Amino acid sequence: MFQFMTSTRIIFGEGAMHDSLSLLNQFGYSALLVTGQDQQRSQQLEQYFKQQNLRYQRLVIKGEPLIAMIEELAAMGRTFCPDMVVGIGGGSVLDVAKSLAALIPNQGSVYDYVDVVGRNVPLQVKSLPFIAIPTTAGTGAEVSKSAVLQSAQEQVKVNLSNVELFPDLAIIDPTLTYGMDAVLSGCCAMDAFTHLMEAYVCGEPNPLTDMICEEGLRRITTSILPACRDDHYPSRSNMAFAAMLGGMARSNAKLGAAHGLASALSGRLEAPHGLITARLSPYVMKENISVAIELGRSDVLARYQKLAVILTLNDDADIEDSVQWVDSMLTKLQLPLLSDYGLCNTMFEEVADDALRSCTIKGNPLPLNQQRLLTILQQVCSVTLSLSNIKLSE
Repeated sequence: MFQFMTSTRIIFGEGAMHDSLSLLNQFGYSALLVTGQDQQRSQQLEQYFKQQNLRYQRLVIKGEPLIAMIEELAAMGRTFCPDMVVGIGGGSVLDVAKSLAALIPNQGSVYDYVDVVGRNVPLQVKSLPFIAIPTTAGTGAEVSKSAVLQSAQEQVKVNLSNVELFPDLAIIDPTLTYGMDAVLSGCCAMDAFTHLMEAYVCGEPNPLTDMICEEGLRRITTSILPACRDDHYPSRSNMAFAAMLGGMARSNAKLGAAHGLASALSGRLEAPHGLITARLSPYVMKENISVAIELGRSDVLARYQKLAVILTLNDDADIEDSVQWVDSMLTKLQLPLLSDYGLCNTMFEEVADDALRSCTIKGNPLPLNQQRLLTILQQVCSVTLSLSNIKLSE
């Protein structure tokens, strides 16, 4: 038995935002508009609000969504009393908007509803209608039931997760991703990959998420380089679709140690979340394969074998080829190293402890204890330092 949930309505395609604006009217007469710093992305929305005489207030999000920021913005939102929340931007913007839609009608602190450092209790009141419009292709937040927030005090990323957080309307217009910076595109693309990969090999897959993951991974393997390096529009569309599928997969299957460790590291490193999960992924994959061999878990090994076939487009691919594909993509996309962000100054034991308390790590295909997590962190640190030295010598 399994269940599947996602956004109530999804509209996908070039020009989708322009063609879907009239749908906002069904949600009321006032909107809290959450955006990034680029006003051009939201200009069309604001013009529509003015044309329709819809009351709106714009909130501009800079940087990571801190819990303290969410508390303050939720209080402001309660004063404004919006009928709906509209988020247009990257993953952080959508996470803030999603959180506000959930918290404005609910009492109490953010800490009541998040994992790791909070009580993780269910929301008491239904969320406000939420419309998600992504401008990057990575997190899949437009179709997921969780928001990733940062606790500055505990230096850890936490999850606000509830079925109430699924957007009522997701408008996915790939044209909004055209012209994205190559490095940002690569970080987002590898974030989408990690969602699909971990959901595919997780401990609780189901036939529907398997189909979703396989399709998403196929699109990524053929489109990631032309999309990120060449701004090839059809490939951009494929990446937007794959990111959407990744959001569906992570909401209905499970994630794993890459995301568990990333949630702990993200609060300590000033690095993009997608970059952290990407840099962790090959070492988590290697560790999982090693443990599966030790335990004779042929089911887990079969998953990684199929993953290698999908990524390499080679029916005769070896299981290790999946790891090599990830390493190759990180190199070809020229993504930064975690050592550049001070990874090796991080307290690995504390990171491993925080990761083990994260909900996301519970989906790992095999239990990884603290020592195995420390091994992963040490490997990432050792290799990135080595690569950094080579890079400098060149």
